[in-house]
Amino acid sequence: MSDAYLDRDDLEGYPAVEETGPDLTAILKMVMGAMRRNWALIAGVIATVLVLGIIITLLVAPKYSAQVRVLIEDQADQIIEGTDLQKVNNVQDTDRFLQTQVGIIQSRSLAQSVVESGRLNRDPAFFEAMGVEFPTEQDLAEVGGKKTLDQLRKEVAIEALLDNLSVDLPPDSRIVSISVSSRNAAYSAKLAQLYGQRFIDRNLDQKYNSSSYARRFLSDQLDEAREKVTQSERDLNQYARAAGLIRITSQGENGNEESVLSVTNSTLVQLNDAASKATAARIEAEDRWHTLANAAPLSIPEVNANPAISTLVSEKAKVQADLAEEQSRHRDDFVTVKSKKAEIAEYDQRISVIADSLKKSAWLEYQAALQQENSLQAHVGSLRGDALKEQDRGVQYAVLKRVADTNRTLYDTLLSRYNQLNAAAGASSNNLTIVDQAEVPTKPYSPRLLINVLISLVLGIIVAAGAVFLREIFDDTIRSPDDVERKLGMPLLGLIPLEKDGDVEAHFGDRRSKVSEAYRSLVTNLRYSTATGLPHVLMVTSSRESEGKSTTARAVASDIAQLGKRVLLVDADLRRPTLHRVMSDQKATGLADVLTGQKSFDDAVYSSNVPTLSYMSALPMPPDPALILAGEGLYGFIEEARKRFDTVVLDCPPLLGLSDAALLANHADGVLFVIDALEFHRGAVKSALRRLALIKANILGVVLNRFDPKVGGDDYSYYTYNYYSYGEKQD
Repeated sequence: MSDAYLDRDDLEGYPAVEETGPDLTAILKMVMGAMRRNWALIAGVIATVLVLGIIITLLVAPKYSAQVRVLIEDQADQIIEGTDLQKVNNVQDTDRFLQTQVGIIQSRSLAQSVVESGRLNRDPAFFEAMGVEFPTEQDLAEVGGKKTLDQLRKEVAIEALLDNLSVDLPPDSRIVSISVSSRNAAYSAKLAQLYGQRFIDRNLDQKYNSSSYARRFLSDQLDEAREKVTQSERDLNQYARAAGLIRITSQGENGNEESVLSVTNSTLVQLNDAASKATAARIEAEDRWHTLANAAPLSIPEVNANPAISTLVSEKAKVQADLAEEQSRHRDDFVTVKSKKAEIAEYDQRISVIADSLKKSAWLEYQAALQQENSLQAHVGSLRGDALKEQDRGVQYAVLKRVADTNRTLYDTLLSRYNQLNAAAGASSNNLTIVDQAEVPTKPYSPRLLINVLISLVLGIIVAAGAVFLREIFDDTIRSPDDVERKLGMPLLGLIPLEKDGDVEAHFGDRRSKVSEAYRSLVTNLRYSTATGLPHVLMVTSSRESEGKSTTARAVASDIAQLGKRVLLVDADLRRPTLHRVMSDQKATGLADVLTGQKSFDDAVYSSNVPTLSYMSALPMPPDPALILAGEGLYGFIEEARKRFDTVVLDCPPLLGLSDAALLANHADGVLFVIDALEFHRGAVKSALRRLALIKANILGVVLNRFDPKVGGDDYSYYTYNYYSYGEKQD
């Protein structure tokens, strides 16, 4: 066992063990040890929580839950572009839309709408079903403020409704379940159905309100556009009147009415066309005249076509025939011949007169056409100047006209959209549909005894684990040798097992007992506790009384003496001496007489049943032990003991509350500190060790007395049942 407590500096030559992580086995063993030590606490806590859970389950009023299922289509209404519904194709947008609808269902505004539509704030049965008190005037006075009783009841009803509302939207589904629970089954179904209906109505109202906003917006735009159209038309008319322009409307190619500037332009076009025609007529008349002017009368087609000329020519032909007949019978100077010639001349003259009249007619036509052409050309020239001036004025007119046309087009577009929204208002399709109506539940959903028992069991385990955890944290008990170094920072030199009968000294005579083996192991460790071996003067003390320091001092002294060394065991506790009773010594001489000079050193030293072991009691008990220990006698006593014995073991009083142990520690070569594992208090031990550190005492280590391996765990059972008992039974 001595190797287990070597200084860590001695382990530098050994290969280091690589730590790869937490030791799960050690953690599990630590947990099992804690459960074994606190099994009663664990069982009590779990049983208490189970009983409380069952009692609460039996006392809780039953609650009924009804649900309505609503299908939510992921659609969004377009207000500006049209009235058609546009699908939401993005998956993230769909999820976001569905979660938004869930948030709307859980909103306070929808709950308020349900309360107001069902007049729940005025129904005492609703408050009774929800398990809340119906607010009265007294409650209103306690709340204070400027609220009315109706407002207070509405707020309480909304909070109660939200507390009993449950909304569930399964993944990859568009069907949301709206559940409402209460103490009344019929009321639960009524509230769930009302909730689903108000959710759908709210959706329709939202769409209608959105359309109403669009109509108000378009109405304002229409008023503004109407004013702009009126003003632009007024400006256009005022300019046309001031510029002397006359507006007429004509149908354009695209079917729209177009404003056209007339009068001057139209007249100019007409006169220009007439002048062109007059010029053509003049040229035609002039050509006709030149054709008829030098032509023979009968070569002119118009003359030949004249009926009178045709008659005269026919008659002339007859006369010529008669003349030819007369000339065949008579001479030229014959009367009939002359008469016929005269008649033919008459016909020629008459034909010539008619031909001349036709030529004159052509001349007159030519002159008339020339005069008309000149007149029209003069008018065209005059109107051309007026038209150019009118075109200059038409530039500004065109600008004003474009403004008026633009304003009218905008007005017509807004008016068409406004009429379309008015026609579609109130006829929007709803994207919410009730799939399952709320039905009256036949059995309560809460409380559930089996589930509550399981929950209580789990909760009891958790509470028990917390209680054990807190108990382990605040527990000062030394449960394992590791706790000595971890809690005190001191090396462990000895581990004395707990005996069931409590009589440790009864086992000193048996060299194979566990107690004897433990103390011999302690002595072995003491031999290596200093560089020179066993300390010459060894002080044994503890923080409080009854921790086993006196027994340890006697056992250590006896074991060292059995090694062949001369040992003196001194009872240095002048306040409560015990060594004289253990040794059955009735002599009244001891350390007190030696320190006060009443007796010599040899008079106070007595032999024991061990040949090399001597002892000195603390008798007689002095009235002021601290004063005696502070005197010069202690120094002389220690020096005398050093000369006569190989080892001096001082059984000292406890450290806390007394100065005796501190005075003795100044003269000791080493201090062995005894701790009772069953009654360990870290605060007391820390204070005692701090006092020893203040006087710079050489603390060799700690002896852990009355150690129970069952408390420490299976890893430390070898200290007693396995290690110390090895060879105890003979085959």
